[in-house]
Amino acid sequence: MKLPSPRLPSWLLNGLFALLCLAILFFLWRAPKESTRPLPRDDNHRPFQDMDKKEAERSCLDCHGPERMAPLPGDHPPPFRCLFCHKRGR
Repeated sequence: MKLPSPRLPSWLLNGLFALLCLAILFFLWRAPKESTRPLPRDDNHRPFQDMDKKEAERSCLDCHGPERMAPLPGDHPPPFRCLFCHKRGR
């Protein structure tokens, strides 16, 4: 003989789901504003505005590599996903 499995009332499950949704919404509402500078819209960066993202990122270290024209600061994250943070202007 099988015993019935205990089930939580549906109103309780719905309430817990609603609380979870509110917690996620609150977390997202309190998230900081985007603080990373966008990709500049100057002559040096213009070719990369419409280029494929991965193709454009391969060229970043040509100018921003160590001992180049505009090297990245020492505390900069690894420079492999430049356009993940530095959005292209539209």
